[in-house]
Amino acid sequence: MTKYKIPLPINETIKSYLKGSPEREELLKKIKELKSEKIDIPIIIGGKEIRTGETVDIICPHDKSLVLGKAHLVNKELIEEAIETALKARKEWASMPWEHRASIFLKAAELIAGPYRALMNASTMLGQSKTAFQAEIDSACEIIDFLRFNPCYMEQIYEEQPLVSPTGMWNRSEYRALEGFIFAVTPFNFTSIGGNLPTAPAMMGNVVLWKPATTSIYSNYFFMKILEEAGLPAGVINFIPGRGASIGNILLENEYLAGVHFTGSTNVFNNMWKTIGNNISKYHCYPRVVGETGGKDFVFAHSTADREALVTALIRGAFEFQGQKCSAASRAYIPQSMWSEVKERLVTDMKEVKMGDIEDFTNFVGAVIDKNAFRSITEYIDYAKESNEAEILCGGKYDDSKGYFIDPTIIVTTNPKFKTMQEEIFGPVLTIYVYPDSEFEKTLELCDQTSPYALTGAIFAQDRNAIVTADRMLINSAGNFYINDKPTGAVVGQQPFGGARGSGTNDKAGSYLNLLRWVSSRTIKETFTPPKNFKYPFMS
Repeated sequence: MTKYKIPLPINETIKSYLKGSPEREELLKKIKELKSEKIDIPIIIGGKEIRTGETVDIICPHDKSLVLGKAHLVNKELIEEAIETALKARKEWASMPWEHRASIFLKAAELIAGPYRALMNASTMLGQSKTAFQAEIDSACEIIDFLRFNPCYMEQIYEEQPLVSPTGMWNRSEYRALEGFIFAVTPFNFTSIGGNLPTAPAMMGNVVLWKPATTSIYSNYFFMKILEEAGLPAGVINFIPGRGASIGNILLENEYLAGVHFTGSTNVFNNMWKTIGNNISKYHCYPRVVGETGGKDFVFAHSTADREALVTALIRGAFEFQGQKCSAASRAYIPQSMWSEVKERLVTDMKEVKMGDIEDFTNFVGAVIDKNAFRSITEYIDYAKESNEAEILCGGKYDDSKGYFIDPTIIVTTNPKFKTMQEEIFGPVLTIYVYPDSEFEKTLELCDQTSPYALTGAIFAQDRNAIVTADRMLINSAGNFYINDKPTGAVVGQQPFGGARGSGTNDKAGSYLNLLRWVSSRTIKETFTPPKNFKYPFMS
């Protein structure tokens, strides 16, 4: 048994940011402060800040004229230095008592919950165009939860021991850090994912090279500085912003690659896996490959569904976070008998959905992340406009003159395998297919077979038999399945998150299952009175 017990955490309370509240005033003050500065973000290797002079501007997505700063990009020499530095730090870090490793991350959680909450939220709002509520959920509550719950999961893993030790011997297990370094590749859409992917392996004694998405360097840098303030030793996590391919190829081909912790597109993950496969004979050990990738998440309604709850779930599930979350509702199946009522409610409610600058707290959505995302998403909208198999029910407009704004858009299609029903869009676009009530099970089969992904999904019904049928027929269609709720909003410690098929390795962030991937177990058998004669009793 371990010597110390980490108190069981509770999920961080979401602050309301009501008008006149202290947290709202503090947040607005921090936003104003950050907008007045232009920070120079370095690479951090072994605790040293390094500036290469090759930089990328940090642009505010909802106001392209606002440059928040610049970030220096890593080069080949520095990547190799980061590998060497991490490997040097590994021995001391891996041998540090786990309670002391845990303390660092628990302290980081307290720093974010307290003095740095406004900083994390303001940087996420400005750099990733999230509303105050979206940021509070992401860069405050979820990241705090990861930092508090993961140490508990770590203790749970270390306490797992063999059930039996016969008289005269002692069987025990220990859980070692992986032999090498972990390559953490994090996305733009969640600051909390940016925080979890490097810290989960580090917590288990591993050293990490962290490549943040270029479009989230801003908030991720502030998180890195908080880790340093919390006491993270130099070289344990190395912050190496840069261009994906140039970094990835060097790290993925290094003999000491011990694992990859990835969130991003399915295609990028597939290519990384191919690279690892092509280099498998050179590695010091078999790398652990953990990835959460794409999604084409669904809401499926039965004729007995609560109409009002369904419409709310569609709007929140599809358009919160600008649809830029892998769990966002992107396709929906609505029975014909309720369509006219659902359609009317959708059109009415969508008229009240406001979009704009995140400093206006009446806005429901902000801008999409950058020019590339804007172009990709609007191509899908234009495709639907030109098709005779679809119509635009709501939205369909976009404008990038000031920021990358796309109206939340609802498409209705007559083809259940229409392009926008199958392909991941990663933006504020929801496509609806209206099906005959009599074809409930047939349409469930369509839902299962239409997309290569299997991340999240939801069933809305009051009929329990319909729920059971959907649950059974969609068992492989979603790693996170929701009954009478939107298919988004997984909470650490409550709904471990991850999907299968083209959505990733389903290693469930926010649970002990993910942390298990970052240790290698060693079994020890100690015999107190070993035999001293080779002969067995039957031989007499």
